[in-house]
Amino acid sequence: MISEEKQIMFKNRLTKVFRHLSKTARKQNVGCYRIYDHDLPEFPLIIDIYEDKTYVSEYKRKHGLEEEAHLYWLKTSVKTISEVTGIDEKNIFTKLRQRKAGRSGQYRKEDFSKNEFIITENGLKFIVNLSDYLDTGLFLDHRITRKMIMGEGDGKKVLNLFAYTGAFSVYAAAGSAKSVTTVDLSNTYINWAKRNFVLNGFVDEKKYRFVVADVMSFLKTVEKSSYDIIIMDPPTFSNSKKMEGILDIQRDHLELINDCMNILSPEGVLFFSTNFTKFEIDSSKINAGSIIDITKATTPFDFEGKLKRWCYKITEF
Repeated sequence: MISEEKQIMFKNRLTKVFRHLSKTARKQNVGCYRIYDHDLPEFPLIIDIYEDKTYVSEYKRKHGLEEEAHLYWLKTSVKTISEVTGIDEKNIFTKLRQRKAGRSGQYRKEDFSKNEFIITENGLKFIVNLSDYLDTGLFLDHRITRKMIMGEGDGKKVLNLFAYTGAFSVYAAAGSAKSVTTVDLSNTYINWAKRNFVLNGFVDEKKYRFVVADVMSFLKTVEKSSYDIIIMDPPTFSNSKKMEGILDIQRDHLELINDCMNILSPEGVLFFSTNFTKFEIDSSKINAGSIIDITKATTPFDFEGKLKRWCYKITEF
């Protein structure tokens, strides 16, 4: 059982960070942001604000608690979160965060109660689901990166790979991209991306293309110099039955990046990111003139000091 003293420590910590981060969020007009990520060892939680709702995911670990004691701990934690944030407990959604082999471990369906709603980010709308999947439909840590894509997309041909629910694609369309191609292996997420496009009024089928495909195979079919901007945010590992072979991002990043460079226009840009914390980019074997680590530049205020991903801007020139 977690002691009352530890619960008070958790409440004090959460109050302090929420007061600071919510103030910054209001100043920056940000409605969805992270307020806590395993700050205290006895409370291995991620807590994200989604406007008037909260998403709480618990890291899987050996806590040594009996089921009833664990349930009481989680219930008490949720009550504390509600008291600190002012968000009703019925609008706080909890998940157990555990990785299983392959992409399904990251995106597996959790239950079937389906609770979709729409949030706004930088004037754009996105469908978010806090109950049916482990991930919600919008990765909060790429908020700045998405805005960069919007700023650089004017008149460009954009390709979004491992696109998930197509948030980068929506930003590209909002930035007046000449065309946007969205590629993901999952029918579910491609359909989700289509709905995000419709939600934002982007319905031109000639400009906006959606492809269900294994990215590694797809890249081999694209002609040289087809795109001006490519966004690629692959999973760390995938062994989906839909794809050929197994994807291991440390092993396969050279092939993926070089295949992207092959289809970029001469002045094109590849934005490559990965959540593999131990990732090491093999710059010497990448066919590029410039590889810039933009991880720090794309780190939002609510992820400072705790970002668990890398991000690079790669060009031929």
